[in-house]
Amino acid sequence: MALALEWAAKGMYITAPNPRIGCVIVRDGDVIGAGHTQPAGQAHAEIQAMRDARARGQDVRGATAYVTLEPCSHYGRTPPCSSALVQAGLGRVVAAMVDPNPLVAGRGMAQLEAAGIAVSSGLMAGQAYELNIGFFNRMRFGKPWVRMKTAASLDGITALDSGESQWITSPEARADGHAWRARAGAILTGIGTVKADDPQLTVRGIDTPLPPRRVIVDSRLEIDMDARILQGEPCWIVAAAPDADKEARLRAAGHEVILLPNASGKVDLPALMLELGRREINELHVEAGSKLNASLLREGCVDELLVYLAPSVIGQGQGMFALPAPARLADKIALRFHDVQQVGPDLRILARFAAKESIEQS
Repeated sequence: MALALEWAAKGMYITAPNPRIGCVIVRDGDVIGAGHTQPAGQAHAEIQAMRDARARGQDVRGATAYVTLEPCSHYGRTPPCSSALVQAGLGRVVAAMVDPNPLVAGRGMAQLEAAGIAVSSGLMAGQAYELNIGFFNRMRFGKPWVRMKTAASLDGITALDSGESQWITSPEARADGHAWRARAGAILTGIGTVKADDPQLTVRGIDTPLPPRRVIVDSRLEIDMDARILQGEPCWIVAAAPDADKEARLRAAGHEVILLPNASGKVDLPALMLELGRREINELHVEAGSKLNASLLREGCVDELLVYLAPSVIGQGQGMFALPAPARLADKIALRFHDVQQVGPDLRILARFAAKESIEQS
């Protein structure tokens, strides 16, 4: 299964909106076939592994398949993998996890078992979950897994009061940040960041056949048509108030305007998360300013913080979140350190919200 997970990781940047799945076929302790899911509409991991076995002159009848997610049992863009495994005569299938997709949800394993194939699940489930955390979240809750990235000094400063922020963290941390960008289905920022930094929000240094969609929260459609983020691949601009002229110009340039107002005349952020889920975004990577960061936190739209801390102290400056001070310390937002690693001279912290722990692990 560890090898199957390695194969699954090979599909990191190509399988969306499908999950990243790996499959290894074994006979008498020897690997006779392996593969990973291809781009949407092409072969899934199990089919690739069986093709690989045949190319090696191996017969898969009676062999064991280790797959990082339950084989699909429905017709989607491709035929069901469970039927293909039955037809091929596999003797045993070990899945890391049951598929959360309501169209599958145990039916694949049941079909295999009904055909006389021995089945089991749960092996290395934690690693399989992390690899497809966004897909699991979208299948269960209808919205992407939201990862908010910030970079700051050790005292939590992201920029000087003048706006200068390049560069607080190291080249190694910035390269690592691009790897996290690359695995997301979309990158979200706000109009404040677009005005202040004129970012491109593209992935650099990593080959991404499916570049993340850029999403801009811009309540009043203030974005400048010459902004660098509007050059190149189409963007989704999310607004609260219509502006027919600006919408027409944005659409003529290939972009899409999504109107999602809330009662306060701003963008309805929880509704935006559901809309991105409907558009099959598995992981959403947020790189925004302190105001939008705070709004997303207040609205319960964030699942995980990705924080890079540089070994420096700045003092006065801009912080990560423009949140008001709580009335009591007990009202603080509680998190759990999920992973802490050193990247170059900096620390990379993945922190998840303690209130969501039971949901995540259920």
